[in-house]
Amino acid sequence: MSPSAVHDAVASVNDPEYPDVSIVDLGLLVSIDVDEANRSATVDLVPTFTGCPALAMIAGDVEAAVLTVEGIDSASVSWRRDVVWDTDRMSFAAKRRLATDYTVTLRRKDGTLRCPVCGSDAVTDQSMAGPSRCRSVAWCPSCRNPVEVMRA
Repeated sequence: MSPSAVHDAVASVNDPEYPDVSIVDLGLLVSIDVDEANRSATVDLVPTFTGCPALAMIAGDVEAAVLTVEGIDSASVSWRRDVVWDTDRMSFAAKRRLATDYTVTLRRKDGTLRCPVCGSDAVTDQSMAGPSRCRSVAWCPSCRNPVEVMRA
C-alpha cells in the first residue's frame, strides 16, 4: 500500500479525450495521501478546464484504479480549485504525443502557435469554439491542416 503503488495506479488512468495519454503526464495530479491505518487513499487533482464535462469520469477511473492497489479499501478524489492548471504542468512525452497523434499544439508564452504537422510558425487562430471546451481551432496555411490548440 505504498504511495508509489498508488501513484502508479493513478498514472495508469488515461484522459478520456486522449486514450493513450496519462492524466499524470497531462499534469492533473497534485498530491496523493495514503492513510495506512484506515487503508485509504485520497488523490487531489487539478482540472485542465473548470467546466470540463469529463471530471466525474476521470475521478471514477482514478478511484477504480486506486482500489486495485493491495491494501487500499477506500479511495477518494478531490478536484482542487486553489491550483491552476497550465500547459507547463504537462510532461514532454504528453506534449509530443498530443502533437504527433492528435494534431494538438500549445500556445507559447508569447501567444504564437507552431504547427505540430509541419513546424510552421504561421498558424493562425480560427475559432475559439473547438471540439471541446478546453480546445480551440487554428489553421496552418503552410501545410493546410486544421490544428487544435489546448487552452491553458
